[in-house]
Amino acid sequence: MKIVVYGATGHTGQFVVAELQRRGLDPVVAGRDAGKLTAMYGNLTSVPAAADDPRALDRALDGAAAVINTAGPFALTAGPLVEAALRAGLPYVDVAAEIEANRDTLTTYADRARRQGTIVLPAMAFYGGLGDLLVTHAMGDWTSADTAEIAYGLSSWQPTPGTRAAGQVSHDRRGGRRVRFTKGALEYHDDPLTQGTWDFPEPLGSQQVVHGFTMADVVTIPSHLAIPEVRTSMAIQAAQDLADPTTPAPTSSDQTFVVDVVVTSNGEQRRTTASGCDIYAVTAPLAVEAVQRILDGRTRTVGATTAGNLFHPADFLQALEPFLIVTTSAQLTPTRR
Repeated sequence: MKIVVYGATGHTGQFVVAELQRRGLDPVVAGRDAGKLTAMYGNLTSVPAAADDPRALDRALDGAAAVINTAGPFALTAGPLVEAALRAGLPYVDVAAEIEANRDTLTTYADRARRQGTIVLPAMAFYGGLGDLLVTHAMGDWTSADTAEIAYGLSSWQPTPGTRAAGQVSHDRRGGRRVRFTKGALEYHDDPLTQGTWDFPEPLGSQQVVHGFTMADVVTIPSHLAIPEVRTSMAIQAAQDLADPTTPAPTSSDQTFVVDVVVTSNGEQRRTTASGCDIYAVTAPLAVEAVQRILDGRTRTVGATTAGNLFHPADFLQALEPFLIVTTSAQLTPTRR
């Protein structure tokens, strides 16, 4: 059960390698820097491979059961790694938070992955994958909804170099414009961000947030759910941390978070909330649990798809304890102001 971790020397990659080892799986570490791989993982099998070297990628995936791509910007790495996975007939999982990269992966590889009967799973991470699972869980027996709102209550945000690089690539691809999902489609715009208040469940309570701070959920959720309006909000402190170029890279796991999801249909609302620590660390059990379920056959479809469509959301979220505490409530008070 060898699992290739591409980008293993990065911040999130290290968490993924550690989680694979914790579960008794066999990580093969890969990336472009052979010296760094050996220095960091001298006791593991390492395979140097640049993302633009198909033969090296084929060597890295030889004999593996699956590949997890943790190397951003995913606009540059997702395509080559998916191609290599499809050549090898392996499931592909990544942790991309880039809106356009995730959209491209889902649209470009939908037919090929389905024909091959394999799985291509982007955004299996804190942004994109977790929100998709929470919204799908909150939907329950609903087949459609009017809106889905995801509010991120982060105590702080120390972005990794990879997060910053990916954000810059996305910014450049959009020409500096913002993006939202409205009326059933992605829309690029120049409207200013707005601030407001989100009433998170206790003990977090009422918090100031930035509305329209759009994350990968606007790709993952509507890829399989009939919800024409998907909106995301971010705690002001976290948004300011990300915008500040002097905010240091993460060095500890003292960050806490609450992800609060509300779906609305014909005036009725349903809510699901997840809380935990360290958005980068929690990405590892999300991605590794996904790989384990794919290899065990605990999936609901094949092809290029997202977490909420591929897995049974309630069961998946329950398996993430104690990394996440998930609560569900059908009775709501107003949350957004």
